[in-house]
Amino acid sequence: MQVVIFKLNNEQFAVETAKVQSINDAMEITRVPKAPRHIKGLINLRGNVISLLDINLLLDVQKEEEKQNNIIILEMEDELVGITVDQVDEVLDVEEDIIEKISDDRKKAYIEGVINFKERIVTLIDIDKLLSN
Repeated sequence: MQVVIFKLNNEQFAVETAKVQSINDAMEITRVPKAPRHIKGLINLRGNVISLLDINLLLDVQKEEEKQNNIIILEMEDELVGITVDQVDEVLDVEEDIIEKISDDRKKAYIEGVINFKERIVTLIDIDKLLSN
């Protein structure tokens, strides 16, 4: 399985590259009045209007800095959504057997497991479950 690893605050997270449409630098965000808190606004990417989500809020991760430098565009059920992240670290091939499943915690149902590299642990997110809440 191939994953994109990105950073929020000092934590590392991963999503499957199969869900990733593109990775972009930060761009102008158009705010949407009365939108839910987790929707940061809309972006215009090559003529496509895409909702931008605050993944820090969805994952309950404190924001370290206000300037998030990258936007990851994800494809979900034929719809594109963007998430802002502090930085995109790398794209890696991961053997499925190093992904440790975590106990079924209802609050964290969107966590597919943790990838246990020797020097660090990366949380693998099931982006469909995260955004269907």
